[in-house]
Amino acid sequence: MSQSSTRAFIGLGANIGNPAAQLANALDSLDAAGVLVAVSGVYRSAPIGPEQPEFLNLVAELSVPDGPYELLARCQALEAAARRVRRERWGPRTLDVDVLLFGDVEMRDPELQIPHPRLRERRFVLDPLAELAPELVTLGELSAVADQDCEYVGTVELLHQLATASPEQRQD
Repeated sequence: MSQSSTRAFIGLGANIGNPAAQLANALDSLDAAGVLVAVSGVYRSAPIGPEQPEFLNLVAELSVPDGPYELLARCQALEAAARRVRRERWGPRTLDVDVLLFGDVEMRDPELQIPHPRLRERRFVLDPLAELAPELVTLGELSAVADQDCEYVGTVELLHQLATASPEQRQD
């Protein structure tokens, strides 16, 4: 990471369309932009909110040369590329990309809150974040969410396999 870049973490999740392909495409875009540092494993989690399919989730570590609002714009561009439509809070999505952490920045703006306000309440965020940056997650935080439905399904390479699999093969 260069002197002028910031260590940031984003959470990515998808549960409609071809979630594996949408996550893989987002990661490919981040890699092509030169900001992707590391990617956690892939997790399957139960949805929060209305009835809908399970999610595939992961966390990506980035090294970003610009500020938090530019990172937010990058995240929103990834969602737009996946044709995300916002219909209802916590509803199904082709791609959801959230800024979780941005260096040591703390902010409470209506447009962007850092750290993400529900970061410490979601196992599907804490488990993959702990993989990449164990120093940022406490055992107490992991214990507090241990009862949430979330399971590790494989490495990021699995996304590329699932992305090209038939819909029947993706069910597993």
